[in-house]
Amino acid sequence: MRLTSEIKKEMFVEHGGSEKNTGSAEAQIAMFTHRIAHLTEHLKVNKKDYSAEKSLIALVGKRRALLNYVAKKDIFRYREIIQKLGLRK
Repeated sequence: MRLTSEIKKEMFVEHGGSEKNTGSAEAQIAMFTHRIAHLTEHLKVNKKDYSAEKSLIALVGKRRALLNYVAKKDIFRYREIIQKLGLRK
């Protein structure tokens, strides 16, 4: 499913605290996770879409960097976001 403005607003409310809090690390990680899942499904069908594969690798790197930042700042927030999104380390 594409990332529409309604889905973004729901994500920001759920993970960022409010609709306007688009810059929080948790909201950004949730958005990256949604986009990663979408690209993964796309690549299962279109195996030779190398530009999408490159985008997926970049998104995974950005999400990992944000997760590392959150882990350094507050380990409890990190554990909470990992548990909420169903990620594994």
